[in-house]
Amino acid sequence: MKKLLLSLVLFVFTTMAYAQTNTHQLSSHILDISTGLPAPGVTVRLEKQNEKTKTWITVDSKVTDENGRIKDFLPYASAQPGIYKLTFLVADYFKKHKTESFYPFIEVVFQIKDKNHYHVPITLSPYGYSTYRGN
Repeated sequence: MKKLLLSLVLFVFTTMAYAQTNTHQLSSHILDISTGLPAPGVTVRLEKQNEKTKTWITVDSKVTDENGRIKDFLPYASAQPGIYKLTFLVADYFKKHKTESFYPFIEVVFQIKDKNHYHVPITLSPYGYSTYRGN
């Protein structure tokens, strides 16, 4: 019985550790607080600022999944410190839901300084948004 219990504990521990293994340094999420639901189908563009010219270079572009999430921006293998920008292209999302909106897109600029994971979500409504550094 002890052996079985120990095996089960080890299985759960390694499964949890594996599930939390993250191959990407950046993720995002959109929650539409006017509906209380995630915002699927929103294109989000990731850009990095060139340190010398201060111009923006597109790194990637993805679309939020059915849970309003993008889990795989910026693979750790190619991640570098710097100033980044996520542009949430929300105009089509609001049009699809037949909702007037003040913001055609939302830009969130932030700085990556280390190899930690960064989660940059937004809470969204037709006339406002908020962002924070999550985990």
